[in-house]
Amino acid sequence: MSKSTLTSKSFLNPILVSLKKLGGSAHISEIEEQIITDLNLTDNQVNKIHKGSRTKLNYNLAWGRTYLKKVGLIENSAIGVWSLTDLGNKTDIIDENVIFKKVQEQNLINKYGNVKKIIEDEIIEETDWEDDLLEIIKNITPDAFERLCQRLLRELGFVDVNVTGKVGDGGIDGSGIIKINGTLSFHVVFQAKRFNKSVSSSVIRDFRGAMVGRADKGLVLTTGTFTRSAIIEARRDGAPNIDLVDGVDFVRKLKKLKLGVDVETIEKVIINEDWFNQI
Repeated sequence: MSKSTLTSKSFLNPILVSLKKLGGSAHISEIEEQIITDLNLTDNQVNKIHKGSRTKLNYNLAWGRTYLKKVGLIENSAIGVWSLTDLGNKTDIIDENVIFKKVQEQNLINKYGNVKKIIEDEIIEETDWEDDLLEIIKNITPDAFERLCQRLLRELGFVDVNVTGKVGDGGIDGSGIIKINGTLSFHVVFQAKRFNKSVSSSVIRDFRGAMVGRADKGLVLTTGTFTRSAIIEARRDGAPNIDLVDGVDFVRKLKKLKLGVDVETIEKVIINEDWFNQI
């Protein structure tokens, strides 16, 4: 896919195709990964930043999912899992322009103005807090970030979490133990990278080399992103698997665990004019 066609509209059909290949439902990260593979996107197309730590690809896919949801082809749950509706399962190929027109024809345009602004507001509301929180985290001291990672891992169920505080230890910043169902234990070493740029595959390779013989699992947390090659390297067959947590995943975990993030529920009142007209 050429650079000029990387728009939200161009991803509508690929999103539907990816969901069908993934069994009808998938997490947003799985959808993105499937589309990257299907469209053979380059590292530059995958890693180009839109704003903060959010990539242009991620942003356009969010728009695409919103359009498809508006016309009833897909739906989502609170945990970031999207699935095909009955209509979506029956739909093979869609006309992107027709979808856009259908969204415009919904009452949103007549009462509330420009549909682009409505959809954009939904996406901005979803992501602005992430960018704001990432900026705060990027400005704390390195040792404070390591302590934050330590606290996050403890809240996620890790025990015996230690921060080494050493420089030149092969990129290992700390270690811990994760227990599965209180029975199986895995020793984990982690690296915490607090910066804006993308983590490259060479960082993953160096980290894997440092963890061999010292842990069962590896984990890299960053306030930035991971290049496509870094993701592939982390999952490479025949090598110890390394789990990755990018900036967006990091702040979403903080939100879920309510670590420095409070969520307010706002009441929205909707007047049903038809109800009064039928009295």
